[in-house]
Amino acid sequence: MAMEAGSIVEGKVTRITNFGAFVELEEGKVGLIHISEVADVYVNDVHDFLSEGDTVQVKVVNVDGNKIALSLKQAKTKPPEDDGQSFKRRGDFRRPQQRQLSASFEDKLSKFLKDSDERLTDLKRKTDSKRGGRGSRHSD
Repeated sequence: MAMEAGSIVEGKVTRITNFGAFVELEEGKVGLIHISEVADVYVNDVHDFLSEGDTVQVKVVNVDGNKIALSLKQAKTKPPEDDGQSFKRRGDFRRPQQRQLSASFEDKLSKFLKDSDERLTDLKRKTDSKRGGRGSRHSD
């Protein structure tokens, strides 16, 4: 059977590198799951998600001669997309989740700015005290 892009196949992880994992497929063919195709989240180390000897379902992304590009994250069935109109119950009214996220961001931003101003004020105070206070010059 020829490998076709878009098909889901099963294979066994034979080797893990810092850039991905090699998977042995049917008929002795070997494909590569690039580190960017391992999971939907940031992958720092492939070992966190795969181990040698694991049997995995992968999607064939591309076949170029002997090179077979595979994807673990594309082979997984994805939950239905959020259309941005979902609501979350809070108290007696309904509020879009997106608005709650932006409010949370605004809170974090205002806290950051407040902390930053406090640190800058402390730094200026310490610097001024080393100069003799409020930028005044000493005359000898």
